[in-house]
Amino acid sequence: MLVAFSVAPSGTGRADGSVHDAVAAAVRVVRESGLPHRTTSMFTEIEGEWDEVFDVVKRATDAVAPYGSRVSLVLKADIRPGFSGELDGKIERLEAAIDRQASEAHAD
Repeated sequence: MLVAFSVAPSGTGRADGSVHDAVAAAVRVVRESGLPHRTTSMFTEIEGEWDEVFDVVKRATDAVAPYGSRVSLVLKADIRPGFSGELDGKIERLEAAIDRQASEAHAD
């Protein structure tokens, strides 16, 4: 399964509203998990089996908790039994489709 999630504290008391220290704590949990992952400016994607992925999400959420009075978690999951390597595989198929469509458009 693939899970894209974003976890951040609120009620941090910081005048600038920055949450980068809390997010760094969460990303450190993900990186230390050993599971395939990718972090972007808005989400972290992680790939693995149900129990191991959700364990990492819970621990990342717990790591954020000390930074504020509450925690927000946004999560999206792609559950596709029998598939692995989809963290990169989905992007590779997308890029191939874009290239194919571009080639077809130039052929006209």
